[in-house]
Amino acid sequence: MSHLVRIAAGLLIAGLALPAFAADPAKTATTAKGPALTDAKGMTLYTFDKDEAGKSVCNGPCAVNWPPFAAAADAKAEGKYTVVTREDGSKQWAYGGKPLYTWKNDTKAGDTTGDGVNSVWHIATP
Repeated sequence: MSHLVRIAAGLLIAGLALPAFAADPAKTATTAKGPALTDAKGMTLYTFDKDEAGKSVCNGPCAVNWPPFAAAADAKAEGKYTVVTREDGSKQWAYGGKPLYTWKNDTKAGDTTGDGVNSVWHIATP
């Protein structure tokens, strides 16, 4: 048995848990338009050209059409993922500093109908 396995076994026997590693909030999937970031349900995530670095400007009716990819109030940034605070105080995931959204007209996992809307919405790519 390797040294690391013996330590892990000892911690488990002692009733101590090993530290958990946070999973990325988004997944990567292959769509008809190539790789895309998706939520846990496989719905494509998008970015908005009018957003400012680390800040969403899609509020009100915009956020009804483009629901923000919500983050828990205590979510922690990790790697390329960050958390931005929205105008209403809620939290939203961002990737590479760009807030992430789903599109209300995508009806099933893998849909990419929001790509190119008004020339300012784009598939979020890993």
